[in-house]
Parts: sequence; C-alpha cells; structure tokens
Amino acid sequence: MNQNITVVTEFILVGFMDHPELRVPLFMLFFVMYLTTLVANIGIIILTKIDAQLHTPMYFFLRNLSIVDVGYSTSIAPKLLATFVEQGRIISFAECAAQFFFFGAFVTIEVCLLAVMAYDRFVAICNPLLYFVIMSKKFCTILVMGSYAGGITSSAITAYFMFRLSFCNLNVINHILCDGPPILKLSCSDTHVTHTVQFILSAIFGLSTFVTILVSYIAIAFAILRIHSAQGRYKAFSTCASHLTVVIIFFGTLIFMYMRPGSGFLMDEDKIISVFYSLVISLLNPLIYTLRNKDVKAACSRMLDRMTFLK
Repeated sequence: MNQNITVVTEFILVGFMDHPELRVPLFMLFFVMYLTTLVANIGIIILTKIDAQLHTPMYFFLRNLSIVDVGYSTSIAPKLLATFVEQGRIISFAECAAQFFFFGAFVTIEVCLLAVMAYDRFVAICNPLLYFVIMSKKFCTILVMGSYAGGITSSAITAYFMFRLSFCNLNVINHILCDGPPILKLSCSDTHVTHTVQFILSAIFGLSTFVTILVSYIAIAFAILRIHSAQGRYKAFSTCASHLTVVIIFFGTLIFMYMRPGSGFLMDEDKIISVFYSLVISLLNPLIYTLRNKDVKAACSRMLDRMTFLK
C-alpha cells in the first residue's frame, strides 16, 4: 500500500482569490447581487401570494420559480462570499457534498419548471377556452411537485455516485463551487460510472425539457401566425415573451458552459460563466417578469397603494 496517500476530508475553494487585487470590489459586487436577488424574488413570492388577481396557473409557476431562484443563489453565494476570507475557503467534505446536491437539485427543478411554464403558455394560447379546465389547481400542483421530485431525485443519485469516489492528496477546487467537473478531476479512483450516470441523468432531464419547450413554442408560433390582426398577434406573443427571454438566457448559458469542447478555455472563463448562471440569472428572472408584465406591475401598484393607505 502506498504510505504517501492522504485521504481528503476537506476541500479548498479557490474562488476568485487567484486575483487578490479584486477581492474587495468582487465581494461588494456579489454581495449586492445576492441581496438584490433575495429581495426581488421574495418580492415576487409575496406579491403572487397576496394579490388575488395573480392567483392563476402562470403566477403559481412563477412563484415556484422564484422560490427555486432563492434556493439556487443561496446554495452558492454565501460560500462564494466566504472564499474572499482566507479561512472561508475551506469547505468540509460533507459541506461540499451538500452544496453539490442542492445546486444540482435547484438547477434541475428550474429546468423542469421552465418546461412546465412553456406548456402552460401553449395551453393558454392554443386552447384558451379550455385553459382553466386543463390547467386545474390539482394538475398544476402535480406538475410542480413532479419538478421538485425529479430535481431532488436526480441530484441525490448524482451526489451519491460523485461522493462515493476516493479523493487522495489533491483537495484544491479551482472553481467558485463544488461542481461536477472540477470535483471529478480531483478523484483518485475510476470515474467512468459517475461520468456515465451524470451524463444519462443530464440527457434525460435536459433533452426532455428542451423538447417540451421547443415543441410548445413551435405550436405557439403557428397559433400566433393564424391570428389575423396585428394587435391580436402582439397580445398573444406578449403573454409568453418574458418566459421565452428567460428560457433563452438560461438554456443558452448552460449549453455554453457544459456542451462546449473541454480544451481551449480558461478556468477564469468557467468561473465567470458559473457566476452568471448561478447569480445573475436568478437576479434577472424577477426583473424580466416584472418589467415586461403589466399584471405584475399593476399588482405592485396595488400593494404600494395598500401600504400607503395603511400609513
């Protein structure tokens, strides 16, 4: 037996500490982004819960998307901020496994919810007379619970195979979080099975949700083109414009991050892209839905009016 092998019990997250001159401005930037993300998404959660006019399937899904975005960013941001302090860069084996699990679960749940929301828009535009019959409260709850169950199950399986690997000697993760690729690089055991499981689960959830969204929007496009008036086409398109914007940003970033060639890319680029899809997208989602949605704007006005009246 090789006596020089040391079993890893903790990891060191490098984060952005390979650029110490940027420590203070980056800390302030990420802190403000995280705080704004929490305020914006919690605002959407409260607004869609208390405003009776937003008690529709579309806003039920939006509320759950905001809940996921809060969890999504919280699984990353606190530890990322801690890496700007020397002692905060250390993350235990259990903490790394937990972060990997929650990050993977929230990403998968978000992907599933985006697919569910695409189907919701398909029913609303292509079958408007049967919308509330098809998208009943019970069916909407089943779709959301299925998204959560799928995300949690997929991430639990992946985390099990990932952290049953052996880690010897090397424990420096040159990344902002405990993500799959940088963790696998540190393993001193055979990672073939783990790679295969991760690929299969990613393919199942990635392809199924992508196809659902694609088919839904193709059907929506044909339905909109059949509308004779320009005003009618604009109104129909505006109901799904916010969701389509979020889908393009989210899937575009994930595809660029995980489906590009492995060589020829700097680790700093991976870190920046990871910040974008883990923090920036969670911040953009409520802003896109708020700025492009008359119903949400009107609900905000009603809530502000109530608060002013109570004063």
